[in-house]
Parts: sequence; C-alpha cells; structure tokens
Amino acid sequence: MASKTKIHLVAGARPNFMKVAPLYHQLKNETWCEVSLISTGQHYSPELSDVFFEEFSLPKPHFHLGIGEGTPQEQLDKIQLEYDRVLAKTSPNLVIVVGDVTSTLAGCLAAKKRKIKVAHVEAGLRSRDLSMPEERNRIEVDKVADFLFAPSKDAVENLILEGRKDSDVFLVGNIMIDTYCLVKKRIDEFSKKNPSPFGDKKFGLVTLHRPSNVDDGERLDRIVEHLVSASKMIPMVFPVHPRTEKKLKEFELWNKIANSAVHIKLMGPLGYIEFMSYLERSLCVITDSGGIQEETTYLNVPCFTLRKNSERPVTMNQGSNRLIEPENLVEVVTNCLGPIVTKVEAPLFWDGNTASRIVNVLKKLF
Repeated sequence: MASKTKIHLVAGARPNFMKVAPLYHQLKNETWCEVSLISTGQHYSPELSDVFFEEFSLPKPHFHLGIGEGTPQEQLDKIQLEYDRVLAKTSPNLVIVVGDVTSTLAGCLAAKKRKIKVAHVEAGLRSRDLSMPEERNRIEVDKVADFLFAPSKDAVENLILEGRKDSDVFLVGNIMIDTYCLVKKRIDEFSKKNPSPFGDKKFGLVTLHRPSNVDDGERLDRIVEHLVSASKMIPMVFPVHPRTEKKLKEFELWNKIANSAVHIKLMGPLGYIEFMSYLERSLCVITDSGGIQEETTYLNVPCFTLRKNSERPVTMNQGSNRLIEPENLVEVVTNCLGPIVTKVEAPLFWDGNTASRIVNVLKKLF
C-alpha cells in the first residue's frame, strides 16, 4: 500500500486560522493524505486564539512553535529555526502557507531550504506598495512557492506578468468565503440571540489596525475627528484592536471616542462569528483591513477602506469597496442612508467551494 502524502498547514496570525480551517476540514477526510496543523505563535492571546479554534472546530495544533512577540525580522528568524526542527522530524511532502504575514514567508522559506514543495493560498495579490510588509512577503513567497492558488483573475494575471508558468498557477477562488459558509448557521444563531447595541437603528462597523493609520498621530487624530462626526449620521460599532487602543491612548485620543458613546459602541476584539454577525447587519463598513474588503463584496455591504491602495482591486472593480481619506467619511456614510444600491456580483469562484478546488488540484499533483 502506498504511503500517504504528508501535508503541513502553517498558520501564525488569526486571519491565517480562518483561511486554513476550510482546507483542514477538507483534507482530514481524504484517504490519500494526512494533514498536520502548525501554529507558529506569531499572534497569540488565549482569549482570542482559543475562541478561534473552537469556532472553526480546529484541533489543538499538532505542532506549536511558540514564537511570541518580536520584530518582524526576529519572528522570521525564530519561526524558520523552530519550524526547521519540525520539518527535520516529520519530513512532509507539502507545506501549505496562507495569506501574507511573517509566518507565511517563514514557513515557505524553511520548507524550500529543505527542498519541500510549497503551496501558497491567496497568491498573486498586489497593492504595488512596497512600504507594506505584507506586500513584500507576498512577492517573496510567490517567487519561490511551487503551487500558486489565486483568488481572482487579476491575481492570476499578476503572477503570469511576474514570470510564473501557467502550469504553476491555479484560479481557485476566495478561501475566506469558504470560511464564512462553514460557520454561517452559527452566525445566524448568534444574530438571533444578540440584538444590535443600537436597537432597531441601522449602524456602521469600524475596524482599524494598520500602522499607516494608527501609528501616525496626526492621521489618527483626523480619522477620529471625522469618525465621530460620521457617527452622528449613522451610529458605529467599533471593536478596538489592542494596537489601536494603545495608540489612541498614547496620542490622547481615546476619550474623544469614548465620550461619543451615544454614537460609537466601543468593544474589545471579537471572535469571527460575533464579528461577522455585526458585519452582516451593518449598513456600511469603515476599515483598513484586507480580508474585510472581500467579505463585504460577497455580502454586498458598502465598504470604505482608509488606505491609499488595495491588494484586492477586484473588490473595487466588481465589488462594493472604495478607497477613501478620513475627510470623506461623513459624505460616504451619509450616502449610505439613501436608496439601496444594486447588488454586486461576486467574483468568479467566490462561492464557498475554494477548498474543494484546492484539494482536487493537490490530488492530481500528489
């Protein structure tokens, strides 16, 4: 009897676990492979990490590298070192990395140094902004990964223009839509049991964490000022990222938002199910996240992204996403009070079957 193909799924930040969950559940039921979950520990907090494992019915990681905090370079070096030890013991046939965080690059490089095949899920996304660490990570991973699983046609085009062979690139769709479909029933159950903090009033949803927004005191001040003004038009639910809370307090802006409690409901970080419950019910989303641009497009919720660029242009060309500056906030939020916009069509293969497509490709390859 032929031995099974050994596959590692590497995850480090919370969005990684959302992306590996549908893949893990598909692969664990396959007879031709055995799958192991590797947690690097790049982002770890018991209250959130444990919730994410429970929400997505993921097992305890087969290997936990326990990296912890540090600069991106320190984390990159530590992950490569610790993961190399795991690779030496286990000798997998394939390492799958997802997204664009430090763990993505470190997992890829450690595997390639041992001549192990690497697959990258979410390959080909480009913002053209090399000041973003995520952009540098994406480019480096896509240069050396063996199999590139792209979420959209523009991502495929990026990879081909960068010199990758057609035979290495696979258009499979958006894995985050799989994640949403995986727990949709639980999101609906949560919404039924937990009414909006603003009763019957329509509300907006805010997320903010990017260094380009929160580490710049002057820009963060502008965001807060215009967010407070916009909240008088539409009240806002604002789950505050720990980094953002720290910076708001450091720049003496926390009270400015906290004093607007009638219009802005401040919350701690939320699990995926609770967060998506609010997103589904929101009139609009104000964010600087990457993934939320995709979920709002799929759910047809207007999304206003506080960034100068996006690695997901398909969400602007085909979706409901728009790049804005803080000064635009009142205008765009006010416009959401008008008639409902025409439903946008989700991009090709954003249908909840991406993990199945990836597994079908891997079956043929291995």
